[in-house]
Formats: sequence, structure tokens, C-alpha cells
Amino acid sequence: MLNIPNEKVRGHQRIPSDTKEFHEATKRDALMRLKKDLDHLLETVEESRKTGLQKEMCGFEALYHRFLQEDGPSVEWDRIEKLPEEAVKDYSTLKLPQEAHIRDMLDKLVVVKLNGGLGTSMGCHGPKSVIPVRNDLTFLDMTVQQIEFLNKKYNANVPLVLMNSFNTDVDTEKVIRKYKGFQVQIYTFNQSCYPRISRDSLLPIAKDFDIENDIEAWYPPGHGDFYQSFQNSGLLRKFLEEGREYCFLSNIDNLGATVDIKILNRLIGDDRQGDKPIEFVMEVTDKTRADVKGGTLIHYENKLRLLEIAQVPKEHVDDFKSVKTFKFFNTNNIWARLESIERVLNAKTMNMEIIVNNKTLDNGIRVIQLETAVGAAMKCFDGGIGINVPRSRFLPVKKTSDLLLVMSNLYSLKYGSLVMSPQRMFPTTPLVKLGDNHFSKVKEFLSRFANIPDLIELDHLTVSGDVTFGRGVSLRGTVIIIANHGDRIDIPAGAILENKIVSGNMRILDH
Repeated sequence: MLNIPNEKVRGHQRIPSDTKEFHEATKRDALMRLKKDLDHLLETVEESRKTGLQKEMCGFEALYHRFLQEDGPSVEWDRIEKLPEEAVKDYSTLKLPQEAHIRDMLDKLVVVKLNGGLGTSMGCHGPKSVIPVRNDLTFLDMTVQQIEFLNKKYNANVPLVLMNSFNTDVDTEKVIRKYKGFQVQIYTFNQSCYPRISRDSLLPIAKDFDIENDIEAWYPPGHGDFYQSFQNSGLLRKFLEEGREYCFLSNIDNLGATVDIKILNRLIGDDRQGDKPIEFVMEVTDKTRADVKGGTLIHYENKLRLLEIAQVPKEHVDDFKSVKTFKFFNTNNIWARLESIERVLNAKTMNMEIIVNNKTLDNGIRVIQLETAVGAAMKCFDGGIGINVPRSRFLPVKKTSDLLLVMSNLYSLKYGSLVMSPQRMFPTTPLVKLGDNHFSKVKEFLSRFANIPDLIELDHLTVSGDVTFGRGVSLRGTVIIIANHGDRIDIPAGAILENKIVSGNMRILDH
């Protein structure tokens, strides 16, 4: 083996490539090159936008620095501890406040909806929040109705805050004008817009800050960016000065995430316990086999924290998915104390695990997106708890199969909130799987139903292939309908299918 003496090469110490020093030097070098690239990008910006973007790029630089520092898994599996008894409160033990106190409690609350996503996965243009989901009402319409109902009923003033992304802000600003006459104050701010980095060079692929003309080079860095962007927008300080104490944050496509008076009462009302305030609440719900990939709550280093499947070592993925070992999963309904958010940000201790999202762009360039999740901040706060809430508080609409449920007679609409029909014998929703080829886009999905079938007694529905449904169809128990390639099945009007498998070819032709 050759003995290579240490010698200076172009100003760098030559270091064996398998040593810790080599990796440290490589990281330092990467960080210096990134700073240089970001400075170059900022030179392409007009002065009026510079200050705001500098703040944003400082945030990206800090995220990138942490990405370079992270070495190995963020959680050592054997050090995960059993959840303490008091860590997760059962929702049924929470008390309703006295009616006279509700207005004061609501006036200390801010409702935040994560509104950065597009409707592209469901074949829709523009923000996902403007897709009609029920009686021609969109996610945003229903949210505004819910909060207006609270404000009117209790003569309160709960504001609605929308966290948009650069993908949704222009369209959202146009849409919210129609709520001018409503009894809801609506505020918006944008989450950060970060540069995608090349997987090879670890440097931004963007050449300038002309985001609209090079949209592929930029991305919104996940909802964990909420805290910093909320502070950067000035809204965090504004609400604190108004005497607001907590924010309730959730995904805009979770139709079950409504303001809950009982949870609010535990935070600031008659049901508050102990001297220390609860700084962070994560709503969790019982895990079923359909939720095995969802993040869960763990106790680690004397703190509650969120564990996502991406953080789990390969050999423990089956343990993570176990319904027995990890009973709960995160609904992404979060309650956080505003003063505590400000304290943690100012102390620069908001240290969330980084999600490294590898993507390949249409032009073949392989990139990395560095993201964080809003629930991962839990470990940065003191006095965090989980609340095990009913499944009804988790009703996300991610696919047309979810849309089928929320459009059906399983639910009725009351002041913008969906309420499960009392005719349903059990509180769980049916498991629905619709074939991607014929049902994944909203427009095509709607064209396949003369009207939405009766699902009150449905347990499980699987539909695959070219299938249509006539008017007044009723589906009960377990129903599987499979049209093979080249075949078509038309379920006739008024049909009642109970525990049936339908396959082959069945055409109903007009005559």
C-alpha cells in the first residue's frame, strides 16, 4: 500500500477519503458553495423583494446545514420507550366548558389551514381547496362556513389563516374575495419557496429567482415550514399582541378537522390542569390496517415525538406497522401555543427531522427536496400531549374513493361540517378501492355515477375496470366489481348489491 504524505493540494489538505475529517471537509465545502450560489441567485432579484427573500434563503441555508450534519438514523430503535400513561389523553375524558366561557376561549384561538397543495393528483387544476366536495361546496367554502357558524353562534371573532404555497397563492387570493361579506376575517401568508438541489452536485439547479419561468427548480418545503413562515409573515406577533393564545392547525382536505371546544377547554378553559400550560397537542386516533404507514407518537429522550415511516430502519418497518405495538397514528391536527412557537423560534431550537425527498424531473434531472413535517416540532416544546380523538376527526380527501364517501348519504352537512348518518350502525367508514385507470380523476369519476349510490350499509367496495352505476344503486356488505380489460359492466338503476362479486361483461344499452 502506498504511503502518501500529507501535502497541500490547491489549498486543501489531502485527507484519506474514508475518514471523518474527509466527510467534514466535504460538508464544509458544500456549505460554502451553497452560500455562494444563493448569493448569486439573490443578485438576480430587484431590491424591493430582496429583504424577504434573504430571510427565506437563510431558512434554506439552515435546513441545508442540518441536512449535511445528519448522520445515520435520527432515532435509535432500541431507545424508543413505552408511552407514559399520561402521554395520550382519551378524548372521552375531556369536559365541555360552561357556555358563558366559550366566547372568551374562542377569542384566544386562531385557525390555520394548510393550503399549499394542488388538485393535480385528482385531475383538477389550481388549488386542491377549490375542488367541490359536497353540494357544490369546496373545501374552502366548508371551512369558512364552519368558522362563520362559530363566530355567529358565540358572537366570537375566530380568524382563519391560510398557509399558501407559490403554487396556490394567486388563485386563492382571487377565490377568497367572495367571502368578503362573511363573519370571518381571513388572512393569508406564503410558506417558503426553496430551490431544488441537484442530487449530484448538491447545489441549486435554479439560475435566477424568476420562479414562474422555471417552476421546476423550486418547491414548497413541506408543512414543517409553517412555524418560521408564520413568524416571517408578521402574523404570529400580530396575534400575540391581540391576546390570542393558541392556533389550531390542520390540512384543508381533512373534513373532520373542525374547531373542538372540548380540546380548547383543556388548553385554556375550565378543564385546564396543572400550573404549566400545554404547549403542543397532537390529535392521534386508533390505527387500523389502512393506516399502517401513518406517523405515530413515541416517547424518546424523555419527550413525546412524532415517528414517521421514513425514519424507521428497514429491519423495523414491520414493527412500526404493527397495530399492537403502535396503537395510534397522527391525524396532523395540531394545537400549538403561540407564545411557545415564538420562544422556540427565537431560541433557534426548532429542530425537526429532515425528510429527503428524491425526485426526477421531466427533463431527467435528479433532484433532492429537503422537507419537514409540522408534527415533528413536538419534541421542541415543553409539556406536549397526545389526545386520542374519535376517527370522525380524521376524514381526509386524498383520492376519489374518499370523495365517494363524503358525497354519499353516509354524511349530512351541518354548518359546513360533515356529520355521519345516525342510520349507520357503526362509526367506521367503509373501505373503498376504485381502479386508477377509470376513477382517479374527478371528472371521469363523476361521469361514472348517475348519482352517488346508497352506502349506509357498505363495509368494503372494490371496483376495477370500465364500470358505471345507474341511478339509485344500493351497495351493502362487501361488494367487488371487476370488469376485465375490453369488457364493461353497467350496474343497472335501482340495483341492490349485497355481499356480491360481479365480473365479466354487462352492458345496458338505450333502445
